[in-house]
Amino acid sequence: MKIDVLSLFPGAFASVLESSMIAKAIHSRALQVDFTDWREFSTNKHRQVDDYPFGGFPGMVIQAPAVYAALTALLADDWAPVIYFTPQGRLLKQDILKYYATLPRVILLCGHYKELDQRLRDIAVSDEISLGDYVLSGGELPALAFIDGVARLLPGVLGDSNSAHSDSFGANHPNLGFPCYTRPETWLGQAVPPVLRGGNHRQITKWSEESAQQLTRTRRPELLDPD
Repeated sequence: MKIDVLSLFPGAFASVLESSMIAKAIHSRALQVDFTDWREFSTNKHRQVDDYPFGGFPGMVIQAPAVYAALTALLADDWAPVIYFTPQGRLLKQDILKYYATLPRVILLCGHYKELDQRLRDIAVSDEISLGDYVLSGGELPALAFIDGVARLLPGVLGDSNSAHSDSFGANHPNLGFPCYTRPETWLGQAVPPVLRGGNHRQITKWSEESAQQLTRTRRPELLDPD
C-alpha cells in the first residue's frame, strides 16, 4: 500500500515512521509513505500558502492554488482518494481504517491554521476525518494515527494477524476488548483469573466475551445500544 502525505511539516513524521509497526510495515515493503510539501508548488516568492479569511474572521486560511497544484501532480498518473483531517470530519473508527487498508493508495492532506479554503475541499477532497471533538494545531498527528492504524492491518505486519481481530473494535470483538494478563501470575497480591490458567479454551473464550461485554457496558454503553 502507498500513502502520499501532503504536509507543511513532513519532518514531524520521521521518528514515528521509524518505530514499531509502521517501521516494520515499511521495511517489509507492505507500506510505502511519501511526502509532499505543498509550499514547493507556491507561486509566491516567499512560498507563502496562507492568507487572511474573507469576512474579517480571526486566524489564517490555507490558500487553494498550491495544494491543488500538488494534488494535480500526485494524481496525474493514478487516482487515489484524498483524505483531509479536520474537526469537521467524521469520527475516525476502526471500520474506516479497515476499508482504507484494502486500497492500494490513499492521499492524506494535513491542514493547518484556521482551515483549508472550502472551494478546494469541495473540489478535491474525497473524505474528511476527525480524531475527536477537539482541535489540534494541524493534521500531522491525525495522519500519523491513521497511518499507524492502517499499517497494523496490512498482511504480514503483525506477528499474529489474529491479534488485530481480538483488539477493541476488532472482527472478533467489535466493541471494547477484554482485560489481558501476563507473567508473573501473582503481582502485588493480585492473581491472574484462574480461568486463564486452566487451559479450557471454551471457558476462556466465554470469559473473554463476557469480560469484553461488561467492560463495554461500563465504559462505552452507547456501543452496545447505539440508539
